[in-house]
Amino acid sequence: MRQDVIIRPLFHAAVFGSRAGNGAKIMVLSDMTIYGRILAVARSFAGARVALGMALVLPVLLLTGPSADAQASRPPYWASITQVPAIMRRGPSRDMPAQWQYVRDDLPVKVIAIYQDWRRIQDPDGTVGWMHVRLLSAARTGIVIGGTRPFRASPEADAPIVYQAEAGVVGRISDCTRTWCMIDVRGRAGWIEAAHIWGSGTP
Repeated sequence: MRQDVIIRPLFHAAVFGSRAGNGAKIMVLSDMTIYGRILAVARSFAGARVALGMALVLPVLLLTGPSADAQASRPPYWASITQVPAIMRRGPSRDMPAQWQYVRDDLPVKVIAIYQDWRRIQDPDGTVGWMHVRLLSAARTGIVIGGTRPFRASPEADAPIVYQAEAGVVGRISDCTRTWCMIDVRGRAGWIEAAHIWGSGTP
């Protein structure tokens, strides 16, 4: 592999203050109806936030089937978004107002509280709210933070670089030591320092 191969986030532009999320979420300015959700989108390009001044109508998500492992662990623990779009709400009920709509699957989240079939989560930006358990998976994922980071062939600082990953790249975590994690981004895998991803270590 060549170290000049750079992996970029699927959603490159950040959305309304979602710096770590890189386009992972959209602010919901009006709650959902049976016909759809009306969303206003604000995006950031090169650090400058620009309101697009437009609305999007997206279909209602029907919640069917349980998530992986039923999310029965004791909080805090790591999880990931498994169905998109996924709505974060202000409280543990579908009757509570929607705050954010997440449009990026596999995004890592930290579960910090449980109420029946609802999980209070924190996303990589620190945003906190409630999400239904069916939208979450126990699959471990991580998001690259702090800039472009190397993926190495082995968990050593002087190991060959196999890929470079930009901030905002999300991948599946398969193994971790105290200071390194093996991460796979759509078939491109390597070892990354644990400090360079959000979603590793003790939640």
